[in-house]
Amino acid sequence: MRRPHIRRVAIAVAVTTAATLPGPALAAVPDAPARAANASPSPVAAARAAAFAHAEDTGVAQGDTLRAKDVMTDPDGKQHVRFVRAHQGLPVLGGDLVVHLGDRSQYLGVTRAAGHPVRPATVRAELTPRQAERKAADEARGDAGAARLVVDAREGAAALAYQVTVTDSGTTEAGGSRTVVVDAHTGRIRSSIPDNDEFISPSLADTLRERGGSATPQTGLAAGLPGLTSAARAGHYPATATGSGASLFAGKVALTTTRTARTSYVLKDPTRWNTETRDARGQELESFARGKKITDGDNKWGTGTTASRASAAVDAQYGITKTLDFYKKTFGRKGIKNNSAGARGMVHFGNKVGNAFWDSTCGCMLYGDGDGQFFKKPLVVLDVTGHELTHGVVDATAALEPTRVDEEGNQYGEAGSLNESLADIFGSNVEFAAKNPKNPPNYLVGEKLGLAQKFLRRLDHPSLDLLEEAVDYWSPAAYDTEVHAGSGVSSHAYYLLAEGSGRKTIGGVTYDSPTYDGSRVTGIGRTKATAVFYRALTRYMVSTTDFHDARKATLKAAADLYGSTGTEYKAVNRAWAAVNVTAANTPAAKH
Repeated sequence: MRRPHIRRVAIAVAVTTAATLPGPALAAVPDAPARAANASPSPVAAARAAAFAHAEDTGVAQGDTLRAKDVMTDPDGKQHVRFVRAHQGLPVLGGDLVVHLGDRSQYLGVTRAAGHPVRPATVRAELTPRQAERKAADEARGDAGAARLVVDAREGAAALAYQVTVTDSGTTEAGGSRTVVVDAHTGRIRSSIPDNDEFISPSLADTLRERGGSATPQTGLAAGLPGLTSAARAGHYPATATGSGASLFAGKVALTTTRTARTSYVLKDPTRWNTETRDARGQELESFARGKKITDGDNKWGTGTTASRASAAVDAQYGITKTLDFYKKTFGRKGIKNNSAGARGMVHFGNKVGNAFWDSTCGCMLYGDGDGQFFKKPLVVLDVTGHELTHGVVDATAALEPTRVDEEGNQYGEAGSLNESLADIFGSNVEFAAKNPKNPPNYLVGEKLGLAQKFLRRLDHPSLDLLEEAVDYWSPAAYDTEVHAGSGVSSHAYYLLAEGSGRKTIGGVTYDSPTYDGSRVTGIGRTKATAVFYRALTRYMVSTTDFHDARKATLKAAADLYGSTGTEYKAVNRAWAAVNVTAANTPAAKH
């Protein structure tokens, strides 16, 4: 067990201004450009003024300040401004909201995380910051940074609390960091959440251990890719170059790299905002700058086997760039945060780490090499990368969070389940966009990991996943279901919206999607379904969105894209009803 330490570390909160836009009425296509947050007239200023003018609706009160996180402008001129909130100078957890404006900046409505006032009874703490740091360090068994006072509005009432980042946590796989929230009056641990989103949950690892199962994926090369040569002119460096990579899972792939000298290349893509993959060298790094640059002399990377450290890097760089391409070509999204910044990855993370992570501290993908027992190869599969980078997109938009995390690190709750579901949905779409014959697209997740059940999760019939015991339909128990298991509810709704119910074969894979009430659902196609879910995420979801909120969000998105009387809108309603999420069974109040 790691000994807890207290270490004074400044906590920085980065807030970005970005713009994401919907597709037009019939498809998910690139969006119109958005105005910057400081443009004139300012949508941020208009939305902030509207929030206070409509305080009864928005919940904004005296003493609150609103800071823009992103601004989204639709082709028809409507604007959606996402705010994080502070109360009397203290950040409010669960106080986020999106203000919706018309094309003339008139107030149209709000989507808010907290349906109650965010004013705590007092802003005087009983605990000192030092006491809160000790409690956080004990809870997460790591090194506590500086405690900061916040208002925690996530549990149905607002309370004064301390937020502490704990690094090198003994309760987090590979010693990652956790964010611990301590009640400033009672000292109770209000939440303790890992800062990384891991692909393999602790409960799945336990299940594999109990059943003696393992993942033994097949790796190797595809048919040879035509020879690729550098596009750089001699003597002009750095320059964009085109090379080839022999991957573990995706066959031979083209890679855009950076040529730094006549016979020197770096695995960095200047055509995709300098997206780069580095080598963590077996260390548990959460700083990309400390990763080792991956270089090559002839721009031919990897061997298709783990004998070459570059092979896993090929898969990682390929997957990251294909994910960026999917988001840009489909939605016009420029990078994970939509800020024209490249994505980053580090392979060979830690020693015998059987997992892959989106790490918000690093702002990058971290790939373990496998634990040698249950996961015997690096977790650099394409849909794993698409899944994990989508967690980054969710972080940059709705920032969906689990309701609680148990002592083993398993996460629970509908907002967390929705986060996992969206990662599966868009991760699968990355496969469809990549069109790689060595990694055929499908509605399965983790099918190349080599598991005995041939997949980790599937969208058409989630309960066929016997490892995580995913659920097909909503019930009140979903509120406290482990997030990977609970993700089945909205993943199933998405599949039904895209492809419909019943038996069908797509790309050589047979699906047979059931419904809660035996009803028949006709799909509207993957393109439209994906457009609806993306628009719902980026405009109508907030940190506390549950499945019934997600139903409302996707209905609003469908109405925006296709009209409230169209086939698509009705299909959204039927898809959610088919997984038992309806207006009639909406819980009276959030838990």
